[in-house]
Amino acid sequence: MCAAQRKDGGPTHPDGQVDRVGARDSGSSEEDLFATSVMVHPAPKEQFPTSERGPRQVYQLIRDELMLDGTSRMNLATFCTTWLEPEARLLMTESMDKNIVDKDEYPQTAELERRCVQMLAHLFGAPDPAHAAGTSTVGSSEAAMLCGLAAKWRWRKRRQAAGQDHSRPNFVCGPVQVCWEKLARYFDIEMRQVPMPPGHLMTPEAAVEQCDENTIMVVPTFGQTFTGLFEDVAGISAALDDLQARTGLDVPIHVDGASGAFVAAFCAPDLRWDFRLPRVKSMNASGHKTGLAPVGSGWALWREAADLPQELVFNVNYLGGEMPTVGLNFSRPGGQVITSYFNFVRLGRSGYTKVQSAAYEVARHVAAGVERLGLFDLVYDGDPHRGIPAVTWRLPPGDHPFDLFELADELRTRGWLVPAYTLPPDQQDVAVQRVVVRHGLSVDMADLLLADLGRAVERLSHPGRPTERSAAGASGFNHSATAAVRTADLR
Repeated sequence: MCAAQRKDGGPTHPDGQVDRVGARDSGSSEEDLFATSVMVHPAPKEQFPTSERGPRQVYQLIRDELMLDGTSRMNLATFCTTWLEPEARLLMTESMDKNIVDKDEYPQTAELERRCVQMLAHLFGAPDPAHAAGTSTVGSSEAAMLCGLAAKWRWRKRRQAAGQDHSRPNFVCGPVQVCWEKLARYFDIEMRQVPMPPGHLMTPEAAVEQCDENTIMVVPTFGQTFTGLFEDVAGISAALDDLQARTGLDVPIHVDGASGAFVAAFCAPDLRWDFRLPRVKSMNASGHKTGLAPVGSGWALWREAADLPQELVFNVNYLGGEMPTVGLNFSRPGGQVITSYFNFVRLGRSGYTKVQSAAYEVARHVAAGVERLGLFDLVYDGDPHRGIPAVTWRLPPGDHPFDLFELADELRTRGWLVPAYTLPPDQQDVAVQRVVVRHGLSVDMADLLLADLGRAVERLSHPGRPTERSAAGASGFNHSATAAVRTADLR
């Protein structure tokens, strides 16, 4: 039903109420933006709006609301890329209308995806990169689920061929990201999660202890969400080799390389965690994390084409072309793959090594500054052979004038998002704080963080005493609070 018209030509709602913000009220290009009707009435919130509005006014309205979000570059909780080169942003903009699933209409985007898969298979040590299987995904969560389903299908096929029960699959893991819980619940697979020991990492012995004839895979996390540490993929592989020699059980490994794959390949090439270990049959890697691509980029990779069951591959006749597809999503943007290819060609192995090495240098800089405060125990210090570019610390046992959650709140007042959280069982009584050092965090920004950390510690330690900052105003600088974290000479 068309809206009724007011005497002045403006629309009203069907119930007779006047819609004060109509298309004719959106303002001309000469009118002051904040004097237009759009800006002097509340934004629609509960009901679908009746009238159209001018794009300039609506853009400003939404842009102003988004100012309440945190600044992504200062979000040291996220693993996701928050800085892109201008040319990468331009490619994203120019590709926003391309649906990557439509390979017949966008064959060159499909070709760039194929090249990326082959490049990554080569980078991660596949024995025959030209014939390794893989696909781009929306992120590591989709990739992890695809690889988990492939492991389930392979295990089920073996059990059926042997005439054995195949109704109770399980997988073994340590502390993991929630996507693995989703895999278990959505696809009816038991998740056998090894509790976190005092060393914060699942041990090979603990992993093997959970395995039986129904285990479809063991999932080491190569860049643990909670601490940033690498789990011992090579050690777990050796323990599973021993298990097979003793019992005949052949349990494959899937590596959750969400954050670690794109750093270890360049900064710790001597670590054996990837397809160089024959027991590693699949892995997921986040292009939008240390892969440096924008959010929405992930990769699922299999060691050989035979490791991806053909039952999971669909041949779809779509918009004039027959195409194979594997994925939980169908339509999705092609820009993330195009930008990933840009990064691979732009940086190459030497460029990625420089970029990731710089991130580790900043992480060690932050770790040294945190340690200089003398209040915290470092859980992880940014060593490239032990984990991703990150720093994790805790308060030592005992009484303290504040906790890490209060410290996180205090840092938030300066715009820094530095999360505090408790560890999973059996370390649930331990709270830690973590900084993820991403591409785009400079030593200068790290020094600003450390200075604010020092001021926050002093304010929380002496809540009743004004600091120089409170006395001097927001622009004041508390030199005494930051003396312990002067870090310019630590590099």
